Amino acid sequence: MTGARRTPPGRAGRLRLRHSLDVAERGADLLEQKLRILRSEHQRLLHAEEAAVRAWHELLSEAEEWLLRGLLLGGEQALDSATAGIGPAEVTVHWTVSMGVRHPAGVATSVPARPPTAAAPSNTALVHAEAAYGRAVRAAAEYAAAHAAAERVGAEVISTRHRARALRRHWIPRLREALDRSDLALEQAEHEDSVRRRWAARH
Repeated sequence: MTGARRTPPGRAGRLRLRHSLDVAERGADLLEQKLRILRSEHQRLLHAEEAAVRAWHELLSEAEEWLLRGLLLGGEQALDSATAGIGPAEVTVHWTVSMGVRHPAGVATSVPARPPTAAAPSNTALVHAEAAYGRAVRAAAEYAAAHAAAERVGAEVISTRHRARALRRHWIPRLREALDRSDLALEQAEHEDSVRRRWAARH
């Protein structure tokens, strides 16, 4: 409350306190409005994250089942041969801004095709496993983006709530208290000045 302690006496000080209080109340209103929007957006992102993690787990489970079948049919040597020469997937994250919070809006995932020089999988199960893992990689990237978005917006929800609470519970009450003291001091000063003027008029 350093600003209130340094407020000059008299009407100028009262005007400064009144202005500070108005600014603090408008700020609290804006923060609470932002908080309502952020909470709604956070809930939407949490639902999207839940759907994305379910899809990822389902596709990963499917891919692992096909891989197990392929291993049972061809062994680890067949898997090593089928994966030789295949490059890594590439993920591009698309970003957006919600109420000042920058977060992922989605991803574009590129799973490389099997090069012509690479050996084909030795059994159908490995062919299915390759396709299923491609879908699982895309789902994993979508989940990662959804999780990051929910986490970033959630952190901003907490920060905004703390700032609004600090204004409502601490800063605004202190400004009001200082304004009340200023009003009382001003009223007392005006009363004393009036008494002095009446005394001077009589004498």
